[in-house]
Amino acid sequence: MVGIACLFDFLDGLVARALHVHSEIGKQLDSLADMVSFGVVPGVLMFKLINKECITCGEDMFSAAPLSFFGFLITIFSAVRLAKFNLDIRQTDSFIGLPTPANTIFISSLALIINLDSSGDTIKHFILHPYFLVGLTVIFSFLLIVPLHLFALKFKNFSWTDNKVRYVFLALALALLIVFQFVGIPLIIILYVILSIINNIVTKSQSQP
Repeated sequence: MVGIACLFDFLDGLVARALHVHSEIGKQLDSLADMVSFGVVPGVLMFKLINKECITCGEDMFSAAPLSFFGFLITIFSAVRLAKFNLDIRQTDSFIGLPTPANTIFISSLALIINLDSSGDTIKHFILHPYFLVGLTVIFSFLLIVPLHLFALKFKNFSWTDNKVRYVFLALALALLIVFQFVGIPLIIILYVILSIINNIVTKSQSQP
């Protein structure tokens, strides 16, 4: 369902641009929909993951509950991220802060790893330790609102010069999926952040005299 939400989140903008339609109410409704799919859902998922792993580590449900509520930091910071996006006119060709769909894909992939990955329990126990999950929650909540420019996967043309960071990202993302399968999904989001940082450094160095 998260994948379907991401698909429609991409298509709604594509259709709007193709039809040359734009309205302020559409912009607000888009963010309200995003708040559910990419704000509430990842917060609940992280809450459930932390709670599940706390219980697995020997704590009872009630002892695990306070720590589990850290997961809803994702929901709070997603709301701030979406509000900032609506007010910031600079985010037409790139994003400032991690987009909420990318954040949701990362968190959802952790649930997929628990249930579908067969690479062994060692990776699962390490990555999905409750305190590690809380750390991820704090880091990704920060990434949602940090003033960091991240490239958008919007192709105005298909030339290598204008889209090399996008082509490199797509090629490496495909390789990660082939090699690591479900484990590759969170790695792709981390790759996206790293390539954006590198792209910012390169762009800044090229713009300096």
